Amino acid sequence: MTDIEGQAGVLDGFTRRRFAAEGTEKVVHVAGEGPAVVVMPEMPGISPDVLRFARWVREAGFTVYVPSLFGTDGAVPTADDGTAVMKRACVSAEFRAFAGGGTSPVVRWLRALARQAHSECGGPGVGTVGMCFTGNFALTMTLETSVIAPVLGQPSLPLDDPSVLEISPEDADAVRERFDRDDLSALAYRFDNDRWCTGQRFAAYRKLLGDRFDGRVLDGGVANPEPPPFFRDVVGTPHSVVTAHLVDEEGHPTVQARDEILAYLAARLRPDGDGAR
Repeated sequence: MTDIEGQAGVLDGFTRRRFAAEGTEKVVHVAGEGPAVVVMPEMPGISPDVLRFARWVREAGFTVYVPSLFGTDGAVPTADDGTAVMKRACVSAEFRAFAGGGTSPVVRWLRALARQAHSECGGPGVGTVGMCFTGNFALTMTLETSVIAPVLGQPSLPLDDPSVLEISPEDADAVRERFDRDDLSALAYRFDNDRWCTGQRFAAYRKLLGDRFDGRVLDGGVANPEPPPFFRDVVGTPHSVVTAHLVDEEGHPTVQARDEILAYLAARLRPDGDGAR
């Protein structure tokens, strides 16, 4: 992984690096110390809200890796730009946005990133946090043996069938076997009235993983009523639990969800209790 010239502003505090694997090179923003956590952006990219969450992960005692998968890094998600990014991603060969497509090919690169992060940071393994478009990637990344703490934030793929998962049958079998063999569990969140990640999607995860899937549902009425334009005008429903729809107030249900995620990561990646938020 190669360091390159940093960016000012919203990306302050992150080192901008390039990582090449699986025939692909992408930018990754890295910050912090401690065990590695890969925080993947939600659609339409690495927004200020995604970076705020990544900083919370860093402050909790982790090295955070934020890969640039789509959109403009650091940009506020507008309706027009966000829609354009989503349309490009839906037809990209890297992603499987619709039912029947299987596991998104970009996950192979993400697994290599997790492997590299583990070699750099050490510890018992790597955490993964996916959101929205990348939500299920946190699960399919567990086919890399270093990944031991997957968090699925409002997993939204496939977009056209809420009752199935973005995963090939072969990978589904392998994930189930890995979870049983290594005693893994997945933590997941959604709002109860999210039209992009419904109860049918969580039911599909429970069918795959059984009790190893811990799906938590928040009342959509508590979501931030004034999210950025893309979420207000395009997403149009409570959706992003720890980013765009989080209300940063002590004791708020979305802040509690954030703290639960940090505690889950700490329990698995820092079992000796080293480090604190």
